[in-house]
Amino acid sequence: MRIPRFYQELALTVGALQTLDDRAVQHIARVLRMKNGELITLFNGDGNEYLATLHAVEKRSVCVKITAMSSPVRQSPLSVDIGQAISKGDRMDYAIQKSTELGMSSFTPLLSERSEVRLKADRLAKKHQQWQQMAISACEQSLRTDIPTIHPPRQLVDWIEQCNTELKLVLHHHSAIPLTALSRPNSVALLIGPEGGLSETEVEQAINAGFQAVSFGPRVLRTETAPIAAQAILQYLWGDLS
Repeated sequence: MRIPRFYQELALTVGALQTLDDRAVQHIARVLRMKNGELITLFNGDGNEYLATLHAVEKRSVCVKITAMSSPVRQSPLSVDIGQAISKGDRMDYAIQKSTELGMSSFTPLLSERSEVRLKADRLAKKHQQWQQMAISACEQSLRTDIPTIHPPRQLVDWIEQCNTELKLVLHHHSAIPLTALSRPNSVALLIGPEGGLSETEVEQAINAGFQAVSFGPRVLRTETAPIAAQAILQYLWGDLS
């Protein structure tokens, strides 16, 4: 049986007694109904995992004793930074969740010309918090020991001008450049448009900023499918899915 795994935003030390946050308490005490003496795994994004024994389980609090630390290698050698235009409904949620599972390093929601989503600043701030928590949950499920950064939403043109990865790609279905023709990079930036695609002006701005237009096949992918398909290919070619 798989040991339940939880993220904790605090320092973890072998031998210490640690009180868990409310989110973990809810899951351990009320959902899983775990008992004293059972095992869980904790991580805080430092690249390590911490085995812990439930020391005191109550309805509103859980205390554990950390008994061991390990350092599994699960971070991809390929750094992938995604800039994706904000899309409607749960499409961004899906893209962030699956991108995290595939090993992306950072994700920036972008405001583009054809974005159909227009949110006020306070609503965007709330969505940003939700997206970061979604990435953390995906790390718990996928056994990641590092936490990808979900940046606050920003203008597309600002993001492309400040990208400094080794290879910069814009997904554009009119391009015929094969990825296998490119040199192996250590870091990649992926620019992905909204439901209606990037405008020709935005594609030109990206190319002028050093991005290369690439296609991942003859079919046009939906905005939530594109980052998943692209990352699977990139991780297979240059990352840890080979």
